Amino acid sequence: MHIRFWGVRGSLPSPQRPSQVKSKISAILERLTPDDLESPETLENFLANLPPWLIRTVGGNTSCVEVRLDSDDEIIILDAGSGIRELGHSAARRKPKPSRFHIFFSHFHWDHIMGLPFFGPAFNPSNTVEFYSPIADMEAALEGQMANPYFPVHMDAMAAKDKFFLMDGPIELMGAVITYRKLNHPGDAYSFKIEHGKRKFIYATDIELTANDFEKNEENSSYFDGADLIVIDCQYTLGEAIKKYNWGHSAYSLAVDFAAHWNIKHMVLFHHDPAYDDHKLFGILQSAKLYSERMNIKGIKLSLAMEGMEITL
Repeated sequence: MHIRFWGVRGSLPSPQRPSQVKSKISAILERLTPDDLESPETLENFLANLPPWLIRTVGGNTSCVEVRLDSDDEIIILDAGSGIRELGHSAARRKPKPSRFHIFFSHFHWDHIMGLPFFGPAFNPSNTVEFYSPIADMEAALEGQMANPYFPVHMDAMAAKDKFFLMDGPIELMGAVITYRKLNHPGDAYSFKIEHGKRKFIYATDIELTANDFEKNEENSSYFDGADLIVIDCQYTLGEAIKKYNWGHSAYSLAVDFAAHWNIKHMVLFHHDPAYDDHKLFGILQSAKLYSERMNIKGIKLSLAMEGMEITL
């Protein structure tokens, strides 16, 4: 199972501002010494030792995650935020080129569907695009954002063969079993679990964790326990989560507790606040790691979701 992140933000896209780029350049130049410029090797060493928030960028697109299994012809897509546009461009350049796309929607808030009108493969009549959700009226919700006066091109213009599947139980695709679970989020949202071979991957964006999610019952255990990877909403710090109670998002520290509680091997912090810059987000990752150490939590790898990041299970 191969996972790639195309959009990692929540709420709305947040492109990097010119002032933020300038600030990074200034901070890098302040650290530079004449010794660092002696040779290509010393310069490369200098760059390699810069703090990650200076040399890397998290990205500004909203939620979209690609999952590839054993087939080059078919891919699974989790949510169609603005990141799906770049995914479409990438798919068009691949050899062999995928022609069947399975798009699963956690819910229909704008940040999770806004990229669909710009998903190039959906306009290719040689392709098939299949839409899945446990939420009724999926077709109406997707057509609505492309109806006049909100968008100039109606969904009917998408020439790919399309199918809509209302999920009422597990789905089998390419040898994988995909199940879902309702999350605590305004208007409801759903997590998806993909099991392929002996690997278990959980996508749980837009969740405000509650005591019910920690309850050791059969339903929770079969879904969460021992997952190899969870991509989970960590939009807030604990203080923000308290102030924004019932907004539908979680604090990173609570997500770490949750991953530890269910023996999850790798947790990826996801659905980043659009107001957070790279410095803040890498700081949150570091705080999550420190929190894990202080709570004597062992055996969990913590990562920050970034556009372009790839994980193979």
